[in-house]
Amino acid sequence: MGICLDELRLQVIRPTLKHLRAWSQGMENLLLGTAAQESQLGFHLKQGRRHGLGIYQIQPHTHREIWDQYLIDHPTLASKVRGLASQRDFLDHPHSELTTNLRYATAIAWLIYRSADVHKLRETEAPDVANMARLWHQHFHHGPSASTRDFECSYAQLVSGADPTDSAPRYTGAPLPEHPPASKNSPGAGLNGQDARQPTA
Repeated sequence: MGICLDELRLQVIRPTLKHLRAWSQGMENLLLGTAAQESQLGFHLKQGRRHGLGIYQIQPHTHREIWDQYLIDHPTLASKVRGLASQRDFLDHPHSELTTNLRYATAIAWLIYRSADVHKLRETEAPDVANMARLWHQHFHHGPSASTRDFECSYAQLVSGADPTDSAPRYTGAPLPEHPPASKNSPGAGLNGQDARQPTA
């Protein structure tokens, strides 16, 4: 079991994309799908002899390329990304941020797509998983061991499908339903009304 899907979405990915002024529902879903495929939403942060690190399994050489070949030409964006990193540890151990700093790792994962001219995905009523799988395989995936079908399966299992053993409510983006007023005979019906009475001794 990795990181809670809804917490990763709402507490990490969405605020990071908004900080970078790059939020869209499509990009949010693409990053969730990437984390699902690469690390099972954080179940693995370092897999065996593989070089990938963190929930997105970003390789150190890819991390360096983002800074040396892309952010060097985008100083304002580089400043925003640097602001997400640790003040001291980043200078001594920059790649460790990919494992220990979720928002920074999310920013770098987004930059991998952005540097490949993947900006905002076309908005559809339902996530276009096949398109996300193609983008991941073309621009993010490294190595021959996984296919677009693997991405689609990971997305279906970890992002689209709710875990039947998880009793927590799932985030759907829909407004919460309005509850009907409590019956006057219910135990808490008078707590906020004028008919509430203090018990007599």
